[in-house]
Amino acid sequence: MTKDVRVRFAPSPTGPLHIGGVRTALFNYLFAKKHNGTFILRIEDTDQNRYVEGAEKYIIDALNWCGIPFDEGVDKNEKFGPYRQSERKHLYKQYAEELIAKGKAYYAFDTAESLDVHRKDHEEKGKTFIYNWHNRLKLSNSLSLSAEEVKAKLDAGEDYVIRFKMHETENGAHGTISTTDIIRGHVSFKTEVLDDKVLFKSDGMPTYHLANIVDDHLMEISHVIRGEEWLPSLPLHIALYQAFGWTIPEFAHLPLILKPTGKGKLSKRDGDKLGFPVFPLEWTDPKTNEVSRGYKEDGYFAESVVNFLAFLGWNPGTEQEIFSLDALIEAFDLERVNKAGARFDPDKIKWFNHHYMQEQFNEDLAQAFKAQRSELADIDVNYIAMVIDLVKERATFVSDFWNLSHYFFTAPTEYDAKASKKAFKDGTKDILTQVISIIEANEDFTAEALQKEIKGWITSNEIGFGQVMMPLRLALVGALQGPDVFDIIYMIGKAETIKRIQNVISTL
Repeated sequence: MTKDVRVRFAPSPTGPLHIGGVRTALFNYLFAKKHNGTFILRIEDTDQNRYVEGAEKYIIDALNWCGIPFDEGVDKNEKFGPYRQSERKHLYKQYAEELIAKGKAYYAFDTAESLDVHRKDHEEKGKTFIYNWHNRLKLSNSLSLSAEEVKAKLDAGEDYVIRFKMHETENGAHGTISTTDIIRGHVSFKTEVLDDKVLFKSDGMPTYHLANIVDDHLMEISHVIRGEEWLPSLPLHIALYQAFGWTIPEFAHLPLILKPTGKGKLSKRDGDKLGFPVFPLEWTDPKTNEVSRGYKEDGYFAESVVNFLAFLGWNPGTEQEIFSLDALIEAFDLERVNKAGARFDPDKIKWFNHHYMQEQFNEDLAQAFKAQRSELADIDVNYIAMVIDLVKERATFVSDFWNLSHYFFTAPTEYDAKASKKAFKDGTKDILTQVISIIEANEDFTAEALQKEIKGWITSNEIGFGQVMMPLRLALVGALQGPDVFDIIYMIGKAETIKRIQNVISTL
């Protein structure tokens, strides 16, 4: 690419960052890094009525947890700052007035009540009211009023908005606004069905459309990568760039993330209903104190979330599914992003998490496991790490470790009824008593030595392996589960092993 790549993620601080927003941020990040560009965070907080305390910090924390921090943005390398739109509002009026001076926009004084009358009148006739070329001269605005009337209204402090004059061709005919979307290819919009959007209000605040375009221009954004819900706004944004005479960035509209059923956009309600988070981090609503689950707190690794999200709408064109962040950067290509919506599969993200679990250091997992369970407070973390090494192949989350390994830390207090019936037969107690003798006499207390000695004894006495190994496992674990029996014996030690076998003999 000949020009510097500069992309932005521009969320509104109206609540927690949805996983779809994280996917948008991720694709912007990957594209920027692929092209040695800059990833920018801009907070679009012009709608102060919807502002939620703590949401901005949440957005930043979420990006940092995912390992996709911004290069430039709020309180960081503010090359084109400030990066909160509420702190830039002094900029926008001059651009709105510039459009008026160019004949590309106009003052509109219509009251909400008068516009509502027009809407209802159209509805009664089976039509939709659109404020544009076909009726703008019949309404109360600077196109239909004289210059004196407009000045009088402005001097009197009447409420107004500034509307964009969606253009027609020089002879008054209607045309089309077309462009090439990197993902969707050629897209075209008929200007005759587009309305004259509000750009600026008399309270001094711009609407999203004006602020968005002005900021993207001033921040030298080269590519706008955003969700497909913004596709209907594309013709207005292109028309605004043209009206200002500015270079138009390239656009790429990402597909929706769909419900697990594949029908409809993924929502928080879907996660609540089916039992999975839709936010990267846990969120507590400051008004209701309602707590929403987060992937971090639910035990997912950031690498799992990022790898999973990358495949929601994109694929590398190969069978490979496991990608580190660096590998994603290397492989990422916007032209390989699909147009169709991507179905959210909560089982698939668990699959990714299971994979990344195996790549974690046992010592790190042991620290996390110990922090979760009060029963482990006095247990050496190195011992816990050794236990984890034996069971983590069957774990998807750190929270799985206790069910998989509790018997390494506490002796069973009861025995699975079905397993007991299967393992204990006539003569089982005598067999276990002989096993105790073998263990007591063993001097080389290693898993390998014990295995050789006990299996040798089983073979020489022509006893079925199941007759020994099943009740022995039941004594140690309380159920017929867990890793190799001799690894368990070695880990819990000779005295504890004998104690557990004696207990099962006396109990069953």
